[in-house]
Amino acid sequence: MLSQIAAVSLILALLCFLWLIVDIIRHPQHMTIMNFVWPLTALYAGPLALLFYYWFGRQDSHDQMQHGNHSQHVQSGHDGHAAHSMHGEQHDEMQSSMNSHDMSSMQKKPFWQSVVLGVTHCGSGCTVGDILVEGGLHFLVPTVITFTGASLVFFTWTVDYIFALLFGVAFQYFSIVPMRGLAFKEGLITAFKVDFFSLTCWQIGMYGWMGICLFGIFGLENPAMAKTSPVFWFMMQIAMLAGFITAFPINWWLIRKGIKEQM
Repeated sequence: MLSQIAAVSLILALLCFLWLIVDIIRHPQHMTIMNFVWPLTALYAGPLALLFYYWFGRQDSHDQMQHGNHSQHVQSGHDGHAAHSMHGEQHDEMQSSMNSHDMSSMQKKPFWQSVVLGVTHCGSGCTVGDILVEGGLHFLVPTVITFTGASLVFFTWTVDYIFALLFGVAFQYFSIVPMRGLAFKEGLITAFKVDFFSLTCWQIGMYGWMGICLFGIFGLENPAMAKTSPVFWFMMQIAMLAGFITAFPINWWLIRKGIKEQM
């Protein structure tokens, strides 16, 4: 029964992943990195990712924001003519407003939604890292890597963490730098600081759940925990959601303190 539930969950996640890719191709996100974040989120959150995307993610698509900018500046132009004819200086001010409105409009959402978006960045890096490491190490054991049992689990988690951090920093970099206009080095340092705290909290929830599965519910030798088993990847989906929960408070704090950018 559990295998069937796992298979349904994985198929649903894959369908949501493909659905989001198609919709984002038609409606690209204004912040480029989110074109990757949303589909990757669907791989573990499935229909929940679709719900969040259509609830408050799609409003940040490029065409939606362009439409909002056009409406605002048409109204602004009418107001200006009602008072007096527009001079060159006023025109420059309007152009500056048009350029800055794109990023500011992305912040006009409830704070908790901005935190959710912030956590998805961390989750996307973790998703890519886990797929590459968990899948890749499967082909290297035991031909190259000779660890077994608990040693193999902790070795895999260590490599997982490193890869997730590398990809997570990349996702953070391409969100923070465009919003703050940082130089490469400064942007990289800021992205590392932000993702280190966020990812560490994420992994606490993720590794916590997988530890319960591997050392408690199923056991290390249970075939259900083999990398080729749909149950293993279903447990990984649940682990990612657990990581989302444990990373939410630190992202709330990071954004509230201005360390991490609010989107």
